[in-house]
Parts: sequence; structure tokens; C-alpha cells
Amino acid sequence: MQLKASNVEEYLAAVPEERQVYFNKLRDTVLKNIPKGFEETLSYGMIGYVVPHSKYPAGYHCDPKLPLPFVNLASQKNFIALYHSGIYADPDLMAWFVAEYPKHCSRKLDMGKSCVRFKKMEEIPYELIAQLMKKVKLKDWIALYEKNIKR
Repeated sequence: MQLKASNVEEYLAAVPEERQVYFNKLRDTVLKNIPKGFEETLSYGMIGYVVPHSKYPAGYHCDPKLPLPFVNLASQKNFIALYHSGIYADPDLMAWFVAEYPKHCSRKLDMGKSCVRFKKMEEIPYELIAQLMKKVKLKDWIALYEKNIKR
């Protein structure tokens, strides 16, 4: 389910009412804890946190006209999702997150390569997400991207 929106404000307004408190708190957690330099935008039909072209002119290798993506938030049909490219690119960060998750949430971790799905929104581990956001600075994300992902 992709929400129809052309900017962040429209996306937020389109989030179903019963999810807005949780989604807005997740967004606030990201905004308060993501390192300086990333910009919030609409990216791939979701709220995205990207490395702007002013900081990384090469852009995203799949489409250099797009800024380098880092984190996305989405309200999907059956869950709220956090997509964190650092988890996908850094095995140590993935291991840390997987080990820490049970300390913050009683539910089993529901995760894909970079996607963490929250089906029980009242159990989103905001404190853990805050810690995760602080772990990868902009320059470190660019270096990790260039080392592991960019072809």
C-alpha cells in the first residue's frame, strides 16, 4: 500500500488515523536522533532521510538524479515499516540491532534485509530506534555505501 502524496506533509496527512500517533512518534524519534546532514524528503513514495546532492553529488547509483537514500518510514497495509540501509550494508550494525531488539520489545523481530516491520504499533521500540539513528553519521554512511553497495 503506497500512500498518495507529493510531499512529507501530504504523506503524514494520509497516514490512517489509528496509526498517526505511532507513526508521528517514530518520525519524531528519527528526526531527533539522525545525525546532521541528512535531509527529510519524500523518497520512493515514503518519508525518506537522504544524503542530499549538495553533500554527495554522485547521488544514488541506480539513478544518480536521486539523492543517496539512508532511512525510510512507511505506513504499509498491515504494518509500519522502518527501512534502514545501514543495517543492510553493515553486518556489525545488523548484529547489534538483532541482539538489542529483544531488550526493547517482547515481540519477535520481523525483519527483511533493511526493513523492520512493526505490526503491533504500540510496541515500537522508540528508544532502540533512537540509538540506531545515532550509530551512522553522514560521512560514515557515504563511505559504507561506496565500499559495499555502489557498483
